Amino acid sequence: MTSKLHLDETLIRRGRAAASTIADAVDEFISKRSTVAVERTVLRLLGVDGVDAEGVPLPNAVVQTLQATHSLTGGVTRLFVNGLLQTGLTPQSLAEAIAAGSVELDTLPRAAEADIRDLGRKLAIESLDRVARNRQTRDGLLDRLGEGRQPYIYVIVATGNIYEDVVQARAAARQGADIIAVIRSTGQSLLDFVPYGPTTEGFGGTYATQANFHIMREALDEVGEEVGRYIRLCNYCSGLCMPEIAAMGAIERLDVMLNDALYGILFRDINMQRTLVDQSFSRMVNAYAGVIINTGEDNYLTTADGFEAAHTVLASQFINEQFALRAGLPEAQMGLGHAFEMNPMIEDGFLYELAQAQMAREIFPDAPLKYMPPTKHMTGNIFRGHVQDAMFNMIGVMTQQGIQLLGMMTEQIHTPLIYDRHLAIENAKYIFNNARHLGDEIEFKADGIIVERARTVLAEAVATLEDIVSIGFFQALGRGMFADVKRAETGGKGLAGVIVRDADYYNPFEDELRARLGLPALAAELGDSGVLADANVAADSVQSEGVRA
Repeated sequence: MTSKLHLDETLIRRGRAAASTIADAVDEFISKRSTVAVERTVLRLLGVDGVDAEGVPLPNAVVQTLQATHSLTGGVTRLFVNGLLQTGLTPQSLAEAIAAGSVELDTLPRAAEADIRDLGRKLAIESLDRVARNRQTRDGLLDRLGEGRQPYIYVIVATGNIYEDVVQARAAARQGADIIAVIRSTGQSLLDFVPYGPTTEGFGGTYATQANFHIMREALDEVGEEVGRYIRLCNYCSGLCMPEIAAMGAIERLDVMLNDALYGILFRDINMQRTLVDQSFSRMVNAYAGVIINTGEDNYLTTADGFEAAHTVLASQFINEQFALRAGLPEAQMGLGHAFEMNPMIEDGFLYELAQAQMAREIFPDAPLKYMPPTKHMTGNIFRGHVQDAMFNMIGVMTQQGIQLLGMMTEQIHTPLIYDRHLAIENAKYIFNNARHLGDEIEFKADGIIVERARTVLAEAVATLEDIVSIGFFQALGRGMFADVKRAETGGKGLAGVIVRDADYYNPFEDELRARLGLPALAAELGDSGVLADANVAADSVQSEGVRA
């Protein structure tokens, strides 16, 4: 892409180099750790699903049982696969027996390590081959049906009832939506388990469950055939169950998932050690499943000033890009986030927003950038709000954004109604069509407002990244360098679920994913004790899921 902003390529290289250094340090830290969520994900990928007699999800029940009797520093796989060898049960039946107390893994004879690893690898291959077939199914549907042009029109449904969501999603697809995102029920990100089965009683959104994924995927496939266009499905694998939900999405053929540890750290107060480990494994799953991840930088501007803090968005995009690459995600699956969130009363605010969006497009030319609408400065004046959304849509098409999450004129009033969504889609379609090639016709003054703004933000972002290299990523989060929110390395929810790996830690899915994604195998030098402390339980101080993602 030819730069219209005359950006300093040396500065961009410095920014990437600093972000790479930051990501390397974090990657070294997390490679020595697992979490209870990662171990539960292994069980889900092995085929464990359902709940026990008390309604506890079986992956939780198995992990909790093993925690009570055995250290999980070597991972759940070795004990569980040994149980399969010794009992002859299926993974589902063995999990049910463990939960019921009829099988105690610790008391079983131990098979040869080679036999355990042979079966573990066989089961991992079978599971990941299923994910690969889902990806092939998606590719086949895209080839046959096609899809909407970028920017994809992305809209949300959030009734709390999955069956009502289906009605709204089908209506949105017929009106022109390309991506349907099912917003999660308030507070689900703080639950350290995944609810089971179809749900109809969510608040502010609908629970993310595998059954709900299946129901919505089936509905969108049906309406896709009707409208002659593949409709992508989005949900949220953030929070305390990030890798589990990523696995469920891979199994049910979701296409887009919010996947960002920083979002959970800053806006849900989830412990940074826990969620960074979870993010790494979940991104490997997403990478292999062909899922486009969305990152949450847009939310920084809901708590920090959109003009003054714009450089923190770019700095975080640089870091998220490097985290994604280390998990095997290609740039084509990186929906790096940003937002149209400056105060609309600023003179020339449109020019500053245009500079930010064009800068992101030029620095990350192959990423399907996720562009978020105005929310913070929506006032309830639906007429002005509709104009703000129109200006946002204009920048989206001018700067070739990849994913355009449509704003609603009733933002900050109520959960959008079907007709609000219809007007938002009509607005976007009109502007995208009438200004489709406007960006191709425009050049920016080398010394003008837009170019100078982009240069300033880039320089500030690079300076921030180089500061983080000096002080460390965890310390930067502690100082509130992102979103004006401070978080402690040993604070937040979920820290008790972090597991320091032994040298003989075994996770066949991680091994197989690394091989298939072309990632280096992990070094064997594990066992660093790290800094761990008691964590707050996930149920404490449940917060709203209302920060849009």
